[in-house]
Amino acid sequence: MEDYLVFQLYAPLASWGGQAVGQERPSDDHPGRSALLGLLAAALGIRREDEEAQRALRDACRFGIKLLAPGLALRDFHTIQVPPSARKQQHLQTRRDELRETKLGAMLSFRSYRQDALYLVAVTSDNTYYGMERLEQALLAPVFPLYLGRKSCPPAAPLNPEIIPAENLKTALDYYCIAPELAFLLPSRPRKCRPRYYWEQGMNAGIDHDYRAPRYDQPASRHRWQFAPRDEYAWLGGDS
Repeated sequence: MEDYLVFQLYAPLASWGGQAVGQERPSDDHPGRSALLGLLAAALGIRREDEEAQRALRDACRFGIKLLAPGLALRDFHTIQVPPSARKQQHLQTRRDELRETKLGAMLSFRSYRQDALYLVAVTSDNTYYGMERLEQALLAPVFPLYLGRKSCPPAAPLNPEIIPAENLKTALDYYCIAPELAFLLPSRPRKCRPRYYWEQGMNAGIDHDYRAPRYDQPASRHRWQFAPRDEYAWLGGDS
C-alpha cells in the first residue's frame, strides 16, 4: 500500500504548454510535470528564485493523471506591446515601466488552450518534508494564487485534495470522487470515451501502458528556464 494525494483540476480554460517553436504556444491535452510542480510550489509558497527548494520539490514528487474530459481546443491570436530591449533593461520591473518606454514593439503569438477539461492528479512523495499531509494542507490553503498553466487560467472549482491509501495509482485515481457540480463534464456515454491514464517512470500504475512517449517538461533550472526530457507512460482505456 502507498499513500496518494489525489485532487481535481477544472477551469473553463487551461493551457499545458508543450514545446514552443516560433510564434506558436501549443497546449497538450493534460498537464505536464513542470506545470504540476509549479502548482504545488505556488501552494507551498516556494518562490521562483528559490532554486534549492524547487529542486527538492522536483526530486520528491511523482505524478499520475486521469484525464476524465479532454475538453475542446481553442487557439487564440495574442499580441502585446513590449520594449524591443525589455529583457536587457533590468530597470523595467513592472508592466507600467514597460509601457512608459518611448519606443514599443509588438510581440505576436498563437496560444492554445483546453476548454472545460477535467483532470484528476495523484501525487506521491518520498520526502518527509514534502509529505502528503503538508501538500494537502497547502492545496487547501495556498500561499500564492493557483492557475492551470497560465495566470489567466485560475481554477473554477476547489481542488478537494484527499489522501488515499491504495495498492496502485489506478486504484487511487478510481477511488476518488469528483465534486457533484462537475459531473456535467463527464461524457454521457462513458464506454465511448473512457478515461485516459498517464504516469511517470517508476510508479506502480496497476495497468500496462499502451505507449511510452518523451516529454520535455522536467525542470532543470528555473532561473535559466531549462527543461530536461523524461518518459511518460499512457493507457488509453483499452482492456486492463
